[in-house]
Amino acid sequence: MGIELHHSISADKPWFKSYQKGVPAEVDTSLFYSLPEFLEHVFHTFATRPAFHNMGKTLTYTELDELSEQFASYLQNDLKLQKGDRVALMMPNLLQYPVALFGVLRAGLIAVNCNPLYTPRELEYQLKDSGATAILVVANFAKTVEEALPKTDVKHVLVTELGDMLGFPKKQLVNAVVKHVKKMVPSYQLPNAVSFLGALEAGMHSTLKRPALTHEDIAFLQYTGGTTGIAKGAVLTHGNIVANMLQAKAWVKFLLHDGEEIVITPLPLYHIFSLTANCLLFSAVGALNVLITNPRDIGGFIKEMKKWKFSAITGLNTLFNALLHHKNFKTVDFSRLKITLGGGMAIQRPVAERWKEVTKVPLIEAYGLTETSPAACINPMTLTEYNGFIGLPIPSTEVKIVDDNGSEVALGEPGEICIRGPQVMQGYWNKPEETEKVMTPDGYFRTGDIGTMNEEGYFKIVDRKKDMILVSGFNVYPNEIEEVAVMHPKVLEAAAIAVPDEKSGEVPKLFIVKKEESLTEQEIIDFCRKNLTAYKVPKHVEFRNDLPKTNVGKILRKALR
Repeated sequence: MGIELHHSISADKPWFKSYQKGVPAEVDTSLFYSLPEFLEHVFHTFATRPAFHNMGKTLTYTELDELSEQFASYLQNDLKLQKGDRVALMMPNLLQYPVALFGVLRAGLIAVNCNPLYTPRELEYQLKDSGATAILVVANFAKTVEEALPKTDVKHVLVTELGDMLGFPKKQLVNAVVKHVKKMVPSYQLPNAVSFLGALEAGMHSTLKRPALTHEDIAFLQYTGGTTGIAKGAVLTHGNIVANMLQAKAWVKFLLHDGEEIVITPLPLYHIFSLTANCLLFSAVGALNVLITNPRDIGGFIKEMKKWKFSAITGLNTLFNALLHHKNFKTVDFSRLKITLGGGMAIQRPVAERWKEVTKVPLIEAYGLTETSPAACINPMTLTEYNGFIGLPIPSTEVKIVDDNGSEVALGEPGEICIRGPQVMQGYWNKPEETEKVMTPDGYFRTGDIGTMNEEGYFKIVDRKKDMILVSGFNVYPNEIEEVAVMHPKVLEAAAIAVPDEKSGEVPKLFIVKKEESLTEQEIIDFCRKNLTAYKVPKHVEFRNDLPKTNVGKILRKALR
C-alpha cells in the first residue's frame, strides 16, 4: 500500500505514526496564521472560479469575497460586535452559510454553529452556554429562535429566507412557494429582526477593519455530545482548523487539481466533517461545492447529482446506503469521481463493497471527532478495496491505544484511542472539569472510542466505550453485530444495544429496518448465528419502520436504549 513508517514498534511503545507514500510526516501550520488570511488567499487565487452552488445559483470566489466582507463590515460597524464575540448560525446548506460564516470569521468573531432542527430548549441552552449575542437564522426555524430568545444574551437577530441568494425573480418565487404553498415557515414574531439581505446592503456602506488574529484566537465553539448528555462547546482555534485543513490537504493533494474539482456536499456545513473537509479543504484547491439543502430527499438529491460531472463526495454510511438503495442512483455519471470519503460513523463493509461495485470508486473511511477539528486518521487514498480500518494517522498526528489506567496496550489489543496533534481542541467552553476528564497531562485527547492497531499501523474502531455490551464478562461491540446484520439481503438498516439479562448481565438486542417484508426474527437470528460467536448473537430482535438518527444521519443507540 506504499506505507512509510516513521517510528518503529517496541514493546514499551506499541504505537507509531505511519503515512501513505509521498505524504509529509509533518505539516507547516505557519502557512496561514488565521482563517481570514487563508480565505483571502483563496479568494485572490481562484477569483473567477465558481465556489458554491445551490438551487441553480453559483457564487464565484470573488463574489464570496465581496459578500462575506459586506457581512463582516455590518457585524463590526452596524452591530458594534467586538473581536471574540459569539455569533450563532442556524441554517441548512444554503449559499447564505459560507457568506455568513466567512463574514463572522473575517470580523474576528467566533462562530457558534446551531442545528436548525434544535428544539427551543436545546437552542436556548446552546445560546446561553456560548454567550452568543447575535444569531442568523433561516425563516423556517425563526419560531424556534423566538421561543428560545427570552432567557439568552442575544441582542441581534438576523433572518434570511431560503431563496434570498438566488436573484430576481427566482428569489421571490422560491420564498413564496416555501412560505405559502409548502407552508414551511411557521408564523413567528421577531419585531427587531434585520433581514440578511438588508445587512449585506448596510455592509456596503462601511469599511471592514481587519482584526489581528493568531493561531491562539478562537474561531469556533462547535457543540458536541448533546445526544449523550449535556452538550459541550469544543473550543477550536484558528490554529486548530488551519492545521486540520492543511493536514487533510497534504493527505489528498495528489488527487486534487487546483480549480478543476467539483465536490457534492450533502452533509450540512455546520457539521465539523463537512465544515473542514468540504467548506475549507475543497476551497483550498478552488473547487466548486455543490450544496445539497435536503439530502433526506434522496430522489431530489440524485437529480441534482446528475447535473454534475463531480469528482468528489463526502458523507455518512447511512447516506451512502440510502443512495445505493434508490433505483435512480445507477443512472448518475461517475466517470470523473475519484474521491468518496466516509466519516462521522462506522462504514459498513456491505455498503462500501456495493459503493465500489456501482461507482467503480472505493469508499475511503476517515476518522475524527469534533474535538479534533475533525480528522485524525484517514485511509490511504491509493486504497482500492474496503479494508475495515479507519486508516493511518495524518501528518503531525500521534495516535495511541491505552487501557483504563492510561497505560499503552500491546499491539492488536483493544483499548481507548487517544490523539495528540495541532488539530486537538483547547478544551470545552467554560467546562474545566469536563475538559480534565478527556485531556491527559501530556496533551492527548481521550476519544471514548475503543480501537485496535495492527502491525502496519492501521487503526480499527471496535466501538464507543459507552455502547459496549458486557455479556457474561465478554465484551461485545454493537458495530460488529450491525455489520453482520446488514449483510443479510433482506435488511436495510440495523442497530444493536445492550438490554438487561438475569443470566448474563446483558445481552444484545437488534433493531432492524426491513428491505423485504418476508424477513422473520428467526431468520435474522439464524443468520447471525452463522457469522458470530454464540454470546454475540442477538437474543432479541425488534422490527422498526425506521431508526432514530441525528440530523446528519448517525443512528442514535441512546434513543433505542
